[in-house]
Amino acid sequence: MHVLVVGGTRFMGALTVWRLLARGDRVTLCTRGLAQDDFGARVERLVADRTTPDFAARLAGRRFDAVIDFVAFDGRDVRGVIDALGERAGHYVLVSSGQVYLVREGVRDAAGRARLTTEADYDGPLIARPDSPADAAEWDYGMGKRAAEDALIEAAAHFPATRVRLPMVHGPRCPYRRLECYLARMLDGGPVLVPGGGDAIARHVFAQDVAETLCALLGDTRAFGRAYNVAAAEMPTVWEFVGRLAARIGAPDRRVAIAPDRLGDIPPTAVSPLSGRWMSLIDPARAVAELGLRHRPLDAWLDATIAAYLAAPPVAPPENYVAYRARELQRVRA
Repeated sequence: MHVLVVGGTRFMGALTVWRLLARGDRVTLCTRGLAQDDFGARVERLVADRTTPDFAARLAGRRFDAVIDFVAFDGRDVRGVIDALGERAGHYVLVSSGQVYLVREGVRDAAGRARLTTEADYDGPLIARPDSPADAAEWDYGMGKRAAEDALIEAAAHFPATRVRLPMVHGPRCPYRRLECYLARMLDGGPVLVPGGGDAIARHVFAQDVAETLCALLGDTRAFGRAYNVAAAEMPTVWEFVGRLAARIGAPDRRVAIAPDRLGDIPPTAVSPLSGRWMSLIDPARAVAELGLRHRPLDAWLDATIAAYLAAPPVAPPENYVAYRARELQRVRA
C-alpha cells in the first residue's frame, strides 16, 4: 500500500510508520517539518502546514491507498484532507480520543468519575464549557476531536473513513512522560502520592498495540464509516495501576493516599498524572468483536516501557517532578 501519514514523527506515530515500512508499504509523511525523524530515505516527506493553502498544493494530484491522520484536532483539519484529496485518499483513518465522550452529559457518576462508554454513547447532549481554565482546555480538546469526527460523519457517503478512539496512551518515548513521573519518584526512594486514594477506574492503551491496530485497519472495508474504541482489556484503578508499576520495577510499595486539599497549591496531576478528571473509560468490545482486536497484558507492556526507560534514562526528570517533588515531600512530612 501507499500510505500517507499526517504527523507520525514521534511516539505512536513513529511506531506506526516503522510497522508500515517493515511490512513493505510505501510511506509518505506530511508534517510541518519541525521535528526530526529516524526514517532516513525509507520515506518520502512532504512539508506543509495543514492550516494553510500549502497543504492542498502539496497534495495536488497525489493518490494514496490510505491515510492515517495523527494530528487532526478540529473539523477544519479533517475537511482540509477531504477537500485536498477526496477519493484519492483511499481509506482515511482518524486517530481520535475517548475524550469525545467526556464532554457528553451523563457519562460521569455522582462523584464525577467516568463511567464505561461504548461507541453508542457518542450521540447526545453535551456539557457546557467549564469555568476552570484546566477543565476548559480539556473540554476544548474533546470538542475539537468531536468536530473532526463529525466532519467525517458528514462526508461518509463519498469518503471512506474510520475513527479510532483512544484512552490514555503509554509506552517508551511518550512525549507526555506520564509513567516517568511515577518511575522517577520510585527511583528516588521516596513516597508516591496518589491523590484521592486512586479509586477511579480508567482504561489505558499501549502505543505498540495502537500501531498494530492502525496498520491492520487499512483497507478493511468492514471498518468504513465505523468508529472503534481501542483499549486494553484490563481496567485497574489508579491505585492498582501505580502498585503494578512499582511491582514491575521492583520497588517497595510506597504509595501514599492523600486528600487533594492536603496538597495545597500543587495540582493533583502534577504528582500523579493518572489522577485527573479527564480519564476516559472506553469499552473496546466492538473492536474485539468486529476486528479481532488483541492487546498485550498490562504487565507485559509495563515491562517493555520500564526496560526502555532504564536502558536509556532521560537526561532530566519530567518537569512535574522537578517543579513539585520537594514540595510534595514537605506535604507528606506535615
